[in-house]
Amino acid sequence: MSYNLNVSIDKSSGFCFGVVYAIDMAEDILDHEEYLYCLGDIVHNDEEVERLKTKGLRIIDHTKLQDLHNEKVLIRAHGEAPSTYELALKNNLTLIDASCPVVLKLQNRIKNSHDDDEQILIFGKHGHAEVIGLQGQTNGNAIVFQDLAELDGAELPQKFTLYSQTTKSVDKFYQIKDELINRGYEVKANDTICRQVSNRYEELADFVKDFDKIIFVSGKKSSNGKVLHDVCKKHNENTYFVSNIDELEKEWFQANDKVGICGATSTPMWLMENVKHTLETY
Repeated sequence: MSYNLNVSIDKSSGFCFGVVYAIDMAEDILDHEEYLYCLGDIVHNDEEVERLKTKGLRIIDHTKLQDLHNEKVLIRAHGEAPSTYELALKNNLTLIDASCPVVLKLQNRIKNSHDDDEQILIFGKHGHAEVIGLQGQTNGNAIVFQDLAELDGAELPQKFTLYSQTTKSVDKFYQIKDELINRGYEVKANDTICRQVSNRYEELADFVKDFDKIIFVSGKKSSNGKVLHDVCKKHNENTYFVSNIDELEKEWFQANDKVGICGATSTPMWLMENVKHTLETY
C-alpha cells in the first residue's frame, strides 16, 4: 500500500549553538589529527556520537581521565567542575574547552555571586553532566533536586538562592519558585534557562498543530529531548518519539497523512533528514 505521506522538517529544530560549537571544534581537530579524547558523550545523541567516533573521537569517563597523561581532551558543551581542570594541570593534559558560553556564565555566577554560607539550590537532573559541573562550583554543597517532592524532607534555611539547569522548563522553574515562596521561604531566584532552548517550546507548540502525526527525534539520554517531546505531545497527541529510523512503524500512519518531524537541541539535522527520507519511501 502506498501512503503518499506529506513530510516536513521543523526548521527551528536541531543543534543549539553550544552543541554546534563543540562539534565544530572536535571536527576541526580531527581533520588534522588521528584521534581526540572527549570527556563524556559530546552530545546526548548516540547516532551523532557514533558518527564522530568513526572520525577518531574517543569517549572517556572521569575514571579514565585520571590515568591519561600528555594528551588533548575535549570538554563538551555541558561544562566541567573545577576538579577536572585541576586534574588536567596535574596530568599535563591540554583541555580543548567547548563549554557552552551560557553554561560558563551560569557556573561563574554560582561560584562568585554568593557568600560562603549561602545555601544554593539547583533545579536539575541528578547525575547530568551540566549539573555535576554546577554543583562542583559550590564544592558539592548545593542541593540538587528534580522535583519539589524531593525537598519535602530536606532541612532548608529560611533564605536561599535558586538556580536551574540551562535546559529545564521555564514554566516549571517559576512554579517551583512560587511554591517555595508559598511555603514561607525567602527565595532569590535566578532564571538561568537558555532562551535558545526555551524559545523552542512556543515554536514547537505552533509547529505540531499543523500535522496529523509528529515524529520527535531525540536521543533517549537527552533531558532537553524529554522536555520538548512533552511539549509536542501536549499540543499534538499523535506524537511519536524515535531515536533512529529503525524505530519507525508503518502502522502509525494513514494514507495522505501530513507528518511533521522535529527534535531536541541535541538532535542532528542529518538524522531528521534520514527520518524524512525513510517516511517518503512508505
